Formats: sequence, structure tokens, C-alpha cells
Amino acid sequence: MHAFSEKLLLTDPEQTCRMAGRLAPVLRTGDVVLLSGDVGAGKTHFARCVIQSQMDIPEDVPSPTFTLVQTYPARNAEIWHADLYRLSDVNDVFELGLIDAFENAICLIEWPDRLGDLTPASALHLEMQTLEDPDHREATFRWTDPVWNDRMSGVFDV
Repeated sequence: MHAFSEKLLLTDPEQTCRMAGRLAPVLRTGDVVLLSGDVGAGKTHFARCVIQSQMDIPEDVPSPTFTLVQTYPARNAEIWHADLYRLSDVNDVFELGLIDAFENAICLIEWPDRLGDLTPASALHLEMQTLEDPDHREATFRWTDPVWNDRMSGVFDV
């Protein structure tokens, strides 16, 4: 499979939110977005902006650090936001219901390395990196599934 990638410089939290807002409408049931990066890199902020942009009635979107998974009704499909940082065993992914959610919802997964072999091959990867300027982030989108090609071109064409 051929890998595709796009790297962007996001210069402030508002620009990060705008990028998340451009991605949100192209997400469909069964899509998995894997959010990786160090603590404080902006993964939760990005996920929060995706979720809020798809809600008819705005509500608070807390980090799922302690609950592990939060679910939200959205326009296109239910959204599952998971933070797997505290997961100690890959088998816990089954108990959380994530395997079914990978097929029946839109899933935003922080700390996706915890998925191990359960990582969906068709997932969209987003790596967030902090830069020298504390407000700047480098966002690298990667995918191998060709379904993302047309969908992502619209996200980057601004």
C-alpha cells in the first residue's frame, strides 16, 4: 500500500480548531482518527474541536483521560473520543467497546499505540508535535487507505 501524508504548521489554537472543523464534515461512520503526540501537543484540543463542530447543541467536551471513553451524538454519526493513555492491556480495548465502535461510529483515539495489533488499517493518523514557539504545532496527517485521498484533498484546499 502506498502511504500518503500532509504536513501543516498550525500557529495557534484557533487555527488548530479551524483545521479540525474542516476535517469533521468528511468523517463518516466507521472512520477512525488516531491522534498521537506528546502530552500537551494538542490532541485533545483537536478532538474537542472536531466533536463540537459536529454537534447541533454545543456542550462541554471534557478530556476522556479518566473515563477512557466519551461518546457524543453528532450530525453524521455518533462520535467516540477515547484516551488510551492509562490502558495497561490491549485486551481492555474489547471491554471498552472500541472494536464495535470502529465499525459503527466515528472514533477519535488518543494514544493509539495502546491499540497494538487492533489498530484499524484504514485509520487516518494525525501526529501533533510541539515546536519552539509554545503556540505552534506541526500536524502531520498520514493514511494508506485510498478512501482518504479525495476526502483529505478538500480538507487541505483552503
